[in-house]
Amino acid sequence: MYSNIYFIGIGGIGMSAIARYYKFKGYNVSGYDRTRSELTSQLESEGIAIHYEDCPGLVPSEVGSTLVVYTPAIPESFGELAFVKEKGYRVIKRSRMLGEIAEGQTCLAVAGTHGKTTTSTLIAHILTESGEGCSAFLGGISKNYGTNMLVSETPTIVAEADEFDRSFLQLHPDMALITAMDADHLDIYGDLEHVQEAFRAFASQVSGTLIIKKGLPVTSRDTRAKLRTYHFRDTEADFHATNLRQDGRGHFIYDLVHPEGVIPDIRVGTIGWVNVENSIAAAAICLTYGIAPEQIRHATGTFQGAKRRLDVHFNTEENIYIDDYAHHPEELSTAISSIREAFPERKLTVIFQPHLYTRTRDFADGFAESLSAADSLYLLDIYPAREEPIPGVTSEMILEKVTAPEKKLVTKDELLECLKADKPSLLVTFGAGDIDRLVEPIKAVFEGK
Repeated sequence: MYSNIYFIGIGGIGMSAIARYYKFKGYNVSGYDRTRSELTSQLESEGIAIHYEDCPGLVPSEVGSTLVVYTPAIPESFGELAFVKEKGYRVIKRSRMLGEIAEGQTCLAVAGTHGKTTTSTLIAHILTESGEGCSAFLGGISKNYGTNMLVSETPTIVAEADEFDRSFLQLHPDMALITAMDADHLDIYGDLEHVQEAFRAFASQVSGTLIIKKGLPVTSRDTRAKLRTYHFRDTEADFHATNLRQDGRGHFIYDLVHPEGVIPDIRVGTIGWVNVENSIAAAAICLTYGIAPEQIRHATGTFQGAKRRLDVHFNTEENIYIDDYAHHPEELSTAISSIREAFPERKLTVIFQPHLYTRTRDFADGFAESLSAADSLYLLDIYPAREEPIPGVTSEMILEKVTAPEKKLVTKDELLECLKADKPSLLVTFGAGDIDRLVEPIKAVFEGK
């Protein structure tokens, strides 16, 4: 029986959620991360010891009673990882840990190359608001609760099923949702066919009900689960919207058609048509689970979203500033389309930080096409994350193909001066790197500080 859980890479969004779960369960939780962040500071304030140097001596010394969890972003050559493997600790990846937590509980899993975080966060919010309760492992910070981990004594968990490194194949959900199956993580999968093959393998592991976005290449032959579909507009889907209208501030109201009837007048608490679609997906899972329609309507209206997912930071008659995590061409297209429909009269200025050299190389044309939908583009340098530079792969690959009326390659230092001069009417920052560190400085520009 383990009394210590040690995390190598504890500051990651998925790792930190599991760390919080085990702290709640009464274990001694500690770990390593490369750099301090707002998230690691929160973990430390919750009583979790964290250090920031590769130091095997700080790993709990009790081999038999210590379980070590690591993220796939940690290289095999990392000192602490090599040490615990050599000394005989039980060492598992984060995905396996989540799979073990889910065993013996009712697991509601959300998979997809985009849309996972907002949808799973809304499912968790509906279950919590209804009084049913759940434990939720989220890939972002819920704005309603200020955390990526909800805990409950109810034996139901909501989990993001991450396709990176085929992690989601560690889950065997009772119910699951698949939102998208686009080409991504091609450094792992190689091509779209292998991405889709992995999602079909995930579908085969669902035991109860599988709900997919209508049109995705998953059929009843791929799963033993009952298969249902959802869609924003397609009236052939089992769950879809009708009577769609806006409230004038970027929020949509709609009637949800489902197999047992209609839920009228659902107002989505977050902006944009993409969040209508996310809310339909969340409602589909929750209705199937057994949550009452009126509770779904209420919770959807009080949902504030997840940080960095169409996250509105500034909204006045003169200026609107939104921050979003989008880092794939399809995500960018969906977000830009949603923002344009919500605020059709405004000039759209986009700041984008490409994430990973391999993704930039593989999707340069797609990024250029998506970003060309902006009126003005400021493009930052590539954020490398876990990768070494690739010769010839730079942000220029994207910029030269963008057809937006205005476009410019800038550094982070230059960017703020440009914004002080421009004061854009509608500004959006996109990216999965460290662009989030610009949010507060950008807000200060709009506030005239």
